Amino acid sequence: MSGPERIVCLTEETVETLYLLGQEHRIAGVTGYAVRPARVRREKPRVGAFTSADIPKILALAPDLVLTFSDLQADIARALIAEGVEVHAFNQRDVAGILRMIRTLGRIVDCAGAAEALAVSFEERLAAVAAEAGTGPRPRVYFEEWDDPIITGIGWVSDLIEIAGGTDCFAHLRGCTAAKDRIIPPEAVIEAAPDVILASWCGKKVRPERIAARPGWETIPAVAQGRIHEIKSPLILQPGPAALSDGLDAICAALTARTAD
Repeated sequence: MSGPERIVCLTEETVETLYLLGQEHRIAGVTGYAVRPARVRREKPRVGAFTSADIPKILALAPDLVLTFSDLQADIARALIAEGVEVHAFNQRDVAGILRMIRTLGRIVDCAGAAEALAVSFEERLAAVAAEAGTGPRPRVYFEEWDDPIITGIGWVSDLIEIAGGTDCFAHLRGCTAAKDRIIPPEAVIEAAPDVILASWCGKKVRPERIAARPGWETIPAVAQGRIHEIKSPLILQPGPAALSDGLDAICAALTARTAD
């Protein structure tokens, strides 16, 4: 076997990708948030959360590569590099970036062919969904990533809304990688008048009744028609295979449902 043999994955999407590539035997440890596939919870040691990690526990696993994501894990990466560990930091923020991550990870583990096939399968499915959605009306969609302060969706979420046949009310913010740059006032959502509200509050259950009860929001078409839908965060808030498969399916289902689940 060539390529790294003891990989620690500090975000969910690289875990799922390695399993889909049939390379789970290379995984020595995973983030505590890894839930896909379900058996990962039984099979792999958990070494930390998203912005925190147990450095001694990671080192005890003797990794020959640690996979991280974004500037939010920069301090973890720095600590591991200082210990002589090889680290690769992915930074995908849109659908194109997710597909690029899959291909890059495939090359890292010497499975470029399988990764290319996986990426192409996603590309074909995305194209098929977009083609089918393009034949119908395009509802205006507001995606809420957090409730206090109100934060709207990042790039890959905005991309998937449009692939599913919606129009992202705040698409102009999709390129803002930092959550603080996607904070919007409640009045902006009222003015945007979305037909559908999608929400995924990372780490906690969405409360549609709280969204509907916000002052002035009763005039929003999505609220008036009861079209407020939760999308579970593991499906949509990690930029990997889950978002391109079950996450996209959840968006499609919400856009065609007439009332909230």
